[in-house]
Amino acid sequence: MPWGKNRTTIRPTSDAVPNGEPAVADAPEVTETPAAAATAIETRGARLSRKARRIRFHLYALFTVALIVCLVALVIANTRQVKLNWVFGSSTTSLVWIVLFSAILGWLLGTVTSALFRWRTRAPRA
Repeated sequence: MPWGKNRTTIRPTSDAVPNGEPAVADAPEVTETPAAAATAIETRGARLSRKARRIRFHLYALFTVALIVCLVALVIANTRQVKLNWVFGSSTTSLVWIVLFSAILGWLLGTVTSALFRWRTRAPRA
């Protein structure tokens, strides 16, 4: 309950009247609460910001669906088995796993390389 609202204060038992009577609650403090605030009018900037967030959300959702569709198409188109030749031996695996592994490995190496370049070329600390 906020402090500006009506409150009833109860004295602890140590505040009891000396003749042994129990402490009685103080009269409630009555404070006037302001009338209901007028409904806030949305400013033009706030409305544009809200609509921009909604548009961004829809674009992210659309991009995610498109990415999933492309991933499913990639899997369907590359289901045949291929032979991988390693330094010591060879193995066979589905082509889609090779493509996905290569894409993830490239993304990770790009992220690490970017972080290293940023760390090595940052401004000196004062």
